[in-house]
Amino acid sequence: MSAHHLVDTAVLTGRTMRHVTRSPDTIITTAVTPVAMMLLFVYVFGGAIDTGPDPYVTYMLPGILLITIASGVSYTAYRLFGDIQGGIFERFQSMPIARSGVLWAHVVTSLAATLVSLVAVVGVAVLIGFRSGAPVVDWLAVAGILVLFTLALTWLAVIPGLTATTVDGASAFAYPLIFLPFISSAFVPTASMPGPVRAFAEHQPVTSIVDTIRNLLTGQPVGTGIWAALAWCVGILVVAYAVATLVYRRKIS
Repeated sequence: MSAHHLVDTAVLTGRTMRHVTRSPDTIITTAVTPVAMMLLFVYVFGGAIDTGPDPYVTYMLPGILLITIASGVSYTAYRLFGDIQGGIFERFQSMPIARSGVLWAHVVTSLAATLVSLVAVVGVAVLIGFRSGAPVVDWLAVAGILVLFTLALTWLAVIPGLTATTVDGASAFAYPLIFLPFISSAFVPTASMPGPVRAFAEHQPVTSIVDTIRNLLTGQPVGTGIWAALAWCVGILVVAYAVATLVYRRKIS
């Protein structure tokens, strides 16, 4: 990306960031739903689920973090859809700015807002008993996986943001993503699931990502699971980016 593209992206990111800061309910809503879910599982269901020596909040926190990301990226599609319907895209096309900067501005804003929500969720988890003796390197690895997963889902959100015909259609794509952790190892061990459900749970992306983050936070060996988690994140990111840019070029052509 050239200096011209970087400058244009930075300016456009400032615009979308101002929209978020003027509407803090976006970040609040993104964080409140996962926090409420975490409190529900810990204080209502946690006592009935055997997850070993670690507190249940430690076991299920990685899944809550992924739900936080899925909740946050739905607003990316919503904001992008609003720009298209408001005609701002047509105005940008008539200006001497980098075309890709428009999309990257929304992606960077989504990443920043989601990271704030993730920090808030971890803060609440600490208040209710989450503890981790993981070294700084492992925490950096967790942060890297979460950033990569956020970028993957954000570029995925760009696609409905560009193609939806209604506001509900733009953000509805996130519902399956929010539901997916429930059929994984995020809240209960997959060994307790019936055969077909267990097979699906053990071979979908959320399980490998959740298990890797959980092992990093608890100081357990990650084994080859981290490569599966990274492969899923990178694979989703590459495909989503390619489709999103193709749709965007057709949209502005």
